[in-house]
Amino acid sequence: MLLSCIVIIVGFLFMVWGADRFVHGAAAMARNLGIPPMIIGLTIVSLCTSFPEMLVAAMAASDGNSNLAIGNALGSNIANIGLVLGCTAIVMPLKVYSHSIHREMPVMFLI
Repeated sequence: MLLSCIVIIVGFLFMVWGADRFVHGAAAMARNLGIPPMIIGLTIVSLCTSFPEMLVAAMAASDGNSNLAIGNALGSNIANIGLVLGCTAIVMPLKVYSHSIHREMPVMFLI
């Protein structure tokens, strides 16, 4: 039990270190190529963070479990959106104005 806990803690530390190195590398690449860091964040970093879900979906689809692939994609996106909005709301409450609700709500329902 103790060995399992140590392995989990060490794995978590390596994951945090690797994620930090990845973000620094992506920022350096954006700087060297003259690309705005936001573009790098929206493309490369977002694809790499979604890679585990894509891998699980591909493995499920290859095994004939297409429902698992679809559920994994939908569930991970809902969880990511909820976690980001929840953490943001904890740090700083979001102000929502009525004119933005009237303008954006129909588009959100349409999508």
